[in-house]
Amino acid sequence: MNKVVASAPDAVADIPNGASIAVGGFGLVGVPNALIAAVLEQGATDLETVSNNCGTDGTGLGILLEAGRIRRTISSYVGSNKEFARQYLAGELEVELTPQGTLAERLRAGGVGIPAFFTPAGVGTQVADGGLPQRYDADGGVALASQPKETREFDGVTYVMERGIVADFALVHAWKGDRMGNLVYRASARNFNPPAAESGRITIAQVEHLVEPGELRPEDIHTPGIHVQRVVPVGPVTTGIERRTVRS
Repeated sequence: MNKVVASAPDAVADIPNGASIAVGGFGLVGVPNALIAAVLEQGATDLETVSNNCGTDGTGLGILLEAGRIRRTISSYVGSNKEFARQYLAGELEVELTPQGTLAERLRAGGVGIPAFFTPAGVGTQVADGGLPQRYDADGGVALASQPKETREFDGVTYVMERGIVADFALVHAWKGDRMGNLVYRASARNFNPPAAESGRITIAQVEHLVEPGELRPEDIHTPGIHVQRVVPVGPVTTGIERRTVRS
């Protein structure tokens, strides 16, 4: 039951070209930067990522994006990444925009074996009706648009069907983890890490503090080890400031 891997490069060595990867984090918080950097060094390309945001310029998934290693992404918030916008509008990146809560539930649903669910989020918009540009061509025309989704009425309210997401791999960051893969997240770094961890067929967790089995109280565990296949101790990390505002 010892799931500890010696290093981040060892943990991601078998991620192949074309893999789908769910990634935890929100902005700069709770991002598995050591694992992402190891994927960059490893060389896998043509990747499909699933994350709240596709990193920011120069950090997180942004470094894979800048290297041209991401073919497609399922994301919710993309406003802090200029390179993302450039690639999307230039037709170099395929993007499936998903409401934030829907994205979290799609990851969670996939992880617990629910193939689809109904939600009111997006009803009456292009999220449900289709037509959202997913990929542009080199001339700025829409090369690929989203398709209409199934809707159904329950108790007089219309809902849209969304599919659960199961990723080939998941990369997450935790504050503490034991050798059996049980994870504890700290404060807001919890964000998208739990549903991302659930959704991966192979989930790799970088942890700041590696502890022995039994040291984590059961009631404190956020992600049980059944969802985690590899644990990589990386030591304490620092979180940057995404937008620094000071008075003149």
